[in-house]
Amino acid sequence: MRTKFAHSAEAAKGSVKKVFGRATRNRSLEAEGRADQVKGNLKQSGAKIKDAFKH
Repeated sequence: MRTKFAHSAEAAKGSVKKVFGRATRNRSLEAEGRADQVKGNLKQSGAKIKDAFKH
């Protein structure tokens, strides 16, 4: 359960970075945020698939 929360937090952190980067016109921060968001979402998806095969 902790890892699911950590993955959600990583995606949320990425979303905030992306929005802040866009607001400040900092392309590198925006790209970093987008990458963090995608990474968190992929980890969430992996965890869901793993749970589906456990049951």
